[in-house]
Amino acid sequence: MASIPLSQPDISEEDIEAVTAVLRTPRLSLGPKLPEFEDAIASFVGAKHAVAVNSGTSALHLCIRALGIGEGDEVITTPFSFIASANCILYERATVKFVDIDPETYCIDPALIEAAITPKTKAILAVDIFGYLADWKALKEIADKHNLLLIEDSCEALGSVRSGTHAGMFADCGMFAFYPNKQMTTGEGGVIVTNREDIAAQARSERNQGRALDSKWLEHRTLGFNYRISDINCALGTSQLKRLPEFIEKKKQIVEWYAQELADVADKISVPQEQEGVDISWFVYVVRLADHFTAKDRDALIAHLESENIGCNAYFPAIHLQPVYTAQGYGEGDFPVTEHTADRTLALPFFTKLSREEVASVCSIIKDGLNRLPQLSS
Repeated sequence: MASIPLSQPDISEEDIEAVTAVLRTPRLSLGPKLPEFEDAIASFVGAKHAVAVNSGTSALHLCIRALGIGEGDEVITTPFSFIASANCILYERATVKFVDIDPETYCIDPALIEAAITPKTKAILAVDIFGYLADWKALKEIADKHNLLLIEDSCEALGSVRSGTHAGMFADCGMFAFYPNKQMTTGEGGVIVTNREDIAAQARSERNQGRALDSKWLEHRTLGFNYRISDINCALGTSQLKRLPEFIEKKKQIVEWYAQELADVADKISVPQEQEGVDISWFVYVVRLADHFTAKDRDALIAHLESENIGCNAYFPAIHLQPVYTAQGYGEGDFPVTEHTADRTLALPFFTKLSREEVASVCSIIKDGLNRLPQLSS
């Protein structure tokens, strides 16, 4: 059978024309498409400010800096995410304090946070994982009680909404990422969203080598970075954003197809569930093997899918077991829910142009692999 990739962007002729139109102008960077894209994102999520940058990682880093987090500070975060959620803390020589996750939403577990707070704790950085929203009501109560800052890594949740509030708008600042596997893409890119003028102003300066908005050319008032995003990327982003509601609805349909196809193996594999009170904008489609399976079984199933040209991957490896963090003293057994989850989860093909027939083919191969797992993993 033809290969089915794990993900792929949905690029229209209108998207291509938006990009080529910029290429016909003399302004490929720091041109009019930058504020146009920022205004469109801010309007979509209901933010006062949006600051576009070259990646979600850059957005995270600039937020850490804008909030004054640095050496001697501790930031509480999740060990189950893309590694940038924790690395951005290390960039400023602050200390990462991991707290385990809720086994259902895979988001940080608020019930475990207060035990991790020390006099050095300055912020909580929670992640809206796979499109699920963290328990921001509980997190804000904890943050207010202990006078902590809140950072929302919403890079995987653009378009998710709880009670009228968009992902990215539950904390002091939030951010989105636009890598080609996200809900929409700019090719590469990210954006900070916030209602705080001070955060936006500092991020705008530092993304452009510390140059203030009223600075003369080559006048740099503070330490900054080359985190600029081009007008080419911004034009693609503005065009894609117009189609985001369509993308969200298409992915909801694919979620339904997978659930229907895998319903008869629910004792062996669990599928993503809706989140009460949240209209989810799905990022990836991650399934979890039943508890009696092992990481070896999961890896064997991945190998089986790959042998049939089906794109899939473990999602996510535990951050605290990555070399950067084991070198700091973290190890196996530190966060049992995260480790149990990371050993049994895998992402399946998930993109807007995925057909019902392709979903059925993927699920047929999964079922064959599940039936053969003792043999496959031996």
